[in-house]
Amino acid sequence: MKPTVAPFPATRLRRLRSTDALRRLSRQHRLSVDDLIWPIFVMDGTDTEEAIPSMPGVTRKTLDRAVAAAKEAHALRIPAICIFPYTSMDARTEDCALAWSPDNISNQTIRAIKDAVPEMAIMTDIALDPYNINGHDGFVEDGQIVNDRTVEALVKMAIAQAEAGADILGPSDMMDGRIAAIRAALESNGHHNVAILSYTAKYASAFYGPFRDAVGASAALTGDKNTYQMDPGNADEAMRLVERDLSEGADMIMVKPGMPYLDICRAAKEMFSVPVFAYQVSGEYAMLQAAAQNGWLDGDKVMMESLLSFKRAGCDGILTYFAPAAARMLRNMA
Repeated sequence: MKPTVAPFPATRLRRLRSTDALRRLSRQHRLSVDDLIWPIFVMDGTDTEEAIPSMPGVTRKTLDRAVAAAKEAHALRIPAICIFPYTSMDARTEDCALAWSPDNISNQTIRAIKDAVPEMAIMTDIALDPYNINGHDGFVEDGQIVNDRTVEALVKMAIAQAEAGADILGPSDMMDGRIAAIRAALESNGHHNVAILSYTAKYASAFYGPFRDAVGASAALTGDKNTYQMDPGNADEAMRLVERDLSEGADMIMVKPGMPYLDICRAAKEMFSVPVFAYQVSGEYAMLQAAAQNGWLDGDKVMMESLLSFKRAGCDGILTYFAPAAARMLRNMA
């Protein structure tokens, strides 16, 4: 039943906004450091960081610098870090075999962070695009991205990452049936407690451009990803995908991008009452950073407001490049 509101002046809605104390007491949603996952980019080499021009303030890090970042995140009480590999064009192949090598840079980084900061939860990415000469998330045959052969490769990636020590696997490929296949492989290989945070509603978005620069996929990509990522005009399909992935063994679900798809976050939370995450993707981050650097927006305020919008939409957590800066602000506000 819709609540009734007494007429003015018995009801003055501004009363609860009149002081900082009253605003804090009546605030419905709050952002916490516990809501944050920090995505980082890793690359081969030693004691080096490379700036990513389209993502101001974000760098690719060698393994030792990634370990240092994990220690920083732990000190800030950020609960999880997500690893994305940068792979040069000369290391990319048609068969994508590096994707499931125990010695690829992602798996080396997982082991190194677990050794240095065992309390830090490590999330990974499962998709072939960082290793594929075509830049696609799946194998390309006769100009088509094939599903079932790709799923077999994704399973091998998942097992390699679990054996390296990953806590959360993030299948981001959008192939059909991959959650069931990955969950079955994890169970049969004894990785019962490795969680799956499925990129369930991943839209074919123009907001991913800076990320593709960061992982070296921009130059590799041939064509687009419209045959496997979701059409931005669809909402009902997202709910079908959530239902499917949960039934196949996903523990949590992801909506990507974030701010343009808050309606999908809200619908998923209300319909399924499961942990819902959103990825504040590279294009969202780059827009806010560019506007702040030009003096058009207050960077700290729009950062915190944008992150709070995910909580208001029903999200339980957020992958965001702002994680360290937000964590510092939250610590100072405590």
